[in-house]
Amino acid sequence: MNRKYTLGLLLLGWLAAFPLLAQPVERYVKVIVAPDRPDWTYRAGDNVKFTITVLQNGNPVKNAALRYEIGPEKLEPTKKESKSLANGTLTVEAGTLKTAGFLRCVAVATVEGTEYRGLATAGFDPSKLEPTIANPADFDTFWNDAKAELAKVPLDARMTLLPERCTEKVNVYHVNLQSFRPGARLYGILSVPKQEGKYPALLKVPGAGVRGYYGDVATAEKGIITFEIGIHGVPVTMEPGVYLDLASGGLSGYFTYNLEDRDRFYYKRVYLGCVRANDFLVNLPQYDGSNLAVTGGSQGGALSIVTAALDPRVKWLGAFYPALSDVTGYLKNRAGGWPHYLAGSGAALHNTPEKIRTLGYYDVVNFARRVKVPGYYSWGFNDETCPPTSMYASYNVIAAPKELSLALETGHWTYPEQREAMSQWLVGKLKSTR
Repeated sequence: MNRKYTLGLLLLGWLAAFPLLAQPVERYVKVIVAPDRPDWTYRAGDNVKFTITVLQNGNPVKNAALRYEIGPEKLEPTKKESKSLANGTLTVEAGTLKTAGFLRCVAVATVEGTEYRGLATAGFDPSKLEPTIANPADFDTFWNDAKAELAKVPLDARMTLLPERCTEKVNVYHVNLQSFRPGARLYGILSVPKQEGKYPALLKVPGAGVRGYYGDVATAEKGIITFEIGIHGVPVTMEPGVYLDLASGGLSGYFTYNLEDRDRFYYKRVYLGCVRANDFLVNLPQYDGSNLAVTGGSQGGALSIVTAALDPRVKWLGAFYPALSDVTGYLKNRAGGWPHYLAGSGAALHNTPEKIRTLGYYDVVNFARRVKVPGYYSWGFNDETCPPTSMYASYNVIAAPKELSLALETGHWTYPEQREAMSQWLVGKLKSTR
């Protein structure tokens, strides 16, 4: 594989995930918004103030034109105002929330004809948020039956060595398996330590979008088998343009496909595919037979929780900002999770008895209720893709040991420190019993 193609593949991974995994871009002018408590957290009924500061070259911008709005996240604002900032800063009274939830202030400054945006979100009793999604009485029966059908499908694993991706310590393979039904395939990149021995394994599940994958060689070099999978049944080593065509064509809006039918909904193949990926991992001769973890962000955060709940072979999970959480929140006048099936015009399309019924079998909340293994979770209050209201609805029902690392100002992105903390936690767990 030439260097140009490799760089293109890596770039595509970011482009295809946008905006779900988009890192923030540095701006010439910065609009800083902050609540008046360091932990951004309040009790229901407490009043919050937001300070808005417009900076250029580290100094306040005098007389900047500013407009701001305040309201519960993802809902219509309850307060809007326009101001001229004489000294580059403004403190606004935002009021309160009477119940658990999140109140957001979004500010837009106009400087030299260009608009710059900032936001901050105050949490009110987030640990008390409860789910809105129904918990189907036959949830466990439905998924146990699905896994029983999956077990009847032969694995039929095929591995192709990718010499150009191998390192001195790690062999890298393009893998494809038979998945949720005969003939359906699951593809991914397997990275295995070369040195003879037995190793723990880490399943890496993907964020939303359609893209190729390079594999997690760095973690494999630490003595951990890694398997980074796609979910769409297509090879993950194709030319970048192929994924762009799929994303705008046959796989556009895949997360709504067959939503009216719980047995045909697109995510059934996805959730079962994650279990099938573990079938492959635990049958590798290099696997140590005991230590298996799963991790991902956004859609991958959701899949991490789902996989840990469905597959008792998983011992640990790590999730960044899990999507698909409490998606029915909008029906109760609060934010619901990505992909926002019931927000705005989506409500007219998806608010039907059949689709609401299906969502109960796939919402992350109902898998979170069934998680029995330790997990490490991380997100921020400013996430506009996976609202913290929805994520807390899932997190709060987890009875297993759990750790939540908050990077408050982050949106749908992570700091390097968050990534490093997640990696250290997972590697520490996977290698602690060896």
